[in-house]
Amino acid sequence: MAIITKEVEPEQQQQQQQPTTHSQIPPTTKPRNPKPSSSPTHPPSTTNNNNAFSFWFYFTLSVSLFTLFFVFTFSLSPQDPKTWFLALPTPLRQHYSNGRTIKVQTRPNEAPIEVFTVEEGPTSSENVVIVHGQGLSSYSYHELAKSIASKGVHVVSIDLPGHGFSDKSVEVSVEGVNGVLGRFWYVYGEIQEKGIFWAFDQIVETGEIPYEEIQARMSKRKVRKTIDLGPQQMGRVLGEVIDSMGLAPVHLVLHDSALGLSASFVSERAELVRSVTLMDTASSTVGVFPVWVLEVPVVRDVVLGVSLVYAKVVGLCCSRTVGGADADALRVLLKGRDGRKAVVNVGKRVNSSFDLAEWGEGLKGVPMQVVWSAGWSEEWSREGNRVASALPRATFVTHSGGRWAQVRSRFVIVLFLS
Repeated sequence: MAIITKEVEPEQQQQQQQPTTHSQIPPTTKPRNPKPSSSPTHPPSTTNNNNAFSFWFYFTLSVSLFTLFFVFTFSLSPQDPKTWFLALPTPLRQHYSNGRTIKVQTRPNEAPIEVFTVEEGPTSSENVVIVHGQGLSSYSYHELAKSIASKGVHVVSIDLPGHGFSDKSVEVSVEGVNGVLGRFWYVYGEIQEKGIFWAFDQIVETGEIPYEEIQARMSKRKVRKTIDLGPQQMGRVLGEVIDSMGLAPVHLVLHDSALGLSASFVSERAELVRSVTLMDTASSTVGVFPVWVLEVPVVRDVVLGVSLVYAKVVGLCCSRTVGGADADALRVLLKGRDGRKAVVNVGKRVNSSFDLAEWGEGLKGVPMQVVWSAGWSEEWSREGNRVASALPRATFVTHSGGRWAQVRSRFVIVLFLS
């Protein structure tokens, strides 16, 4: 019997000898034309968002740093009175040379305040005293005062404390420094007064830090405080100026918010007042100039730093006919020597709840007239009607100018005085 066996081929025998497992990795072959591998990319929208965020972040940071630098540099501007005066426009320096200052005591424990006044016309005739509103000064009425004086009337224009050439700050004594912030501002004031290298010079000269001198100065020192007077103090200032110059009885011309600052004087010392003329004075005694633009950082620096911007603000709220030179002169007076801070302080103290009708009832024996701008706006004309209703005994006259002092009003004032 024959047995037939099948011979296994060598390749099959080799495969049978190798045990197969699940972990065995099959051989790989290298492709003939491999494709280059590309790195993973982000979606285009994510990249654009990151670029936009980076741009606005650095842009905002740059603007913030520039603003802080501008404000800090503006705060370090020299406040030396002589330097400030020499930098004034020529018309303002001439206006100052034509006037004089009067010292007025407002508070018992404080130094007297210097009040600036300007006179026009013969002193032997009727006396007219012009009192300005907020943000203004005696310079605002220099043309009006000259026009009235040309009719043989003695005119005196006053810069209320905190305005124009009058004092905008007073020197007060304080004791000690409160907290870390107080010490910081004290050191800042020392640097402004003596220079940044003062302490270093003392170390070089004496070999030690002037600690005891600094402590002594901090314990009791004198600082300049921005004027913050209310209607009562302003009325007292007006009365002392009239007494010192021997003007009583006077014809008072009160413009804008001047009524809110002078009403107490008129009521308490009516014997010194011969007549009262109200020029565009609202029943709420709120001034026409927007004081808030002098409070907001950066905005106030732009308004007071750029003459065109300030003139635009005046044209929008006050008068469309104010000349560029006159507007720029008012801007300069507000900008220097703490003028901005003083005007803001005084503006906050104006009595906005003033009752015009009640005030008028207490002045039955005083002649009164109201001079009103009829062409400014319909709302302002309606306000004029409310003022006329509150003061029924007053003569109501309109003019065609804006809400600031107008030369054309002098004819009405002179006719009323006659």
